[in-house]
Amino acid sequence: MRPPVLPVPRARRHTLHFLHHARTAAPVHLDAEADATALLAHRAAAARPVSVVTHVVHAVGRVLARHPDANATYAGGPRPRLVRYPWVDVKLTLDRVVDDTRVVLSSVLTDADRASRSFLQARITRLATTDPEDLPEFDGVRALRRLPHPAGRIAFAAASRTTRRHRHLGTVAVTSLGHRRVLRFFSHGGTAVTVGVGRITDRPVVRDGAVAIAPVLPLSLTFDHRVLDGAEAADVLDDLVETLGRAPTPEPTDAAR
Repeated sequence: MRPPVLPVPRARRHTLHFLHHARTAAPVHLDAEADATALLAHRAAAARPVSVVTHVVHAVGRVLARHPDANATYAGGPRPRLVRYPWVDVKLTLDRVVDDTRVVLSSVLTDADRASRSFLQARITRLATTDPEDLPEFDGVRALRRLPHPAGRIAFAAASRTTRRHRHLGTVAVTSLGHRRVLRFFSHGGTAVTVGVGRITDRPVVRDGAVAIAPVLPLSLTFDHRVLDGAEAADVLDDLVETLGRAPTPEPTDAAR
């Protein structure tokens, strides 16, 4: 008996186009752990709790603004160039169902370096709970779904050109599998830096020379070696760990670009 041979679902066509585009990168992987004690305490005390992913997106926005060399993209061509962005746009991946198919969708959260946690949470909640077919953020995905595969690949490449790439792929990516028993994973999101978020678990840690139990948040960072080197990437990851480990502070009103 022959196994059935089926076409790739149309709902996943955008993923295939993205993977074709992303294969030119030179990804290198790092990982670390952040003490989530202050983060979880802030969530427990907040009148409107903010998710762990939102805390990470918020922190990534601030950290990338402090590391402009990592908030960039590789332009390629016969004379290789780098584009450094004056703002931080975070591409966030989402696990959704489209046409009865479980797919990865992504949306760009613009100006994440200036948006407050509550503002980011409202945007993320809308993306995660509204029917994807009703969200204008996924108009491009729906267009790719309708196109024949070769035409879709050309359209994706055109939309990902350097001058417009940040609108579709962001300047940095955040992806999470923390809803399952995944401690750490490594993914390339098509940006110079991709941050992966694992599941918070209670772990033994050393504080003031004594062993204690604390909630630990696993983080991974994949960087494109064409854009930056390991020392700078390590600084970015270290800054992110320190930022998430500090008690969240009150924020000013959101700014917009």
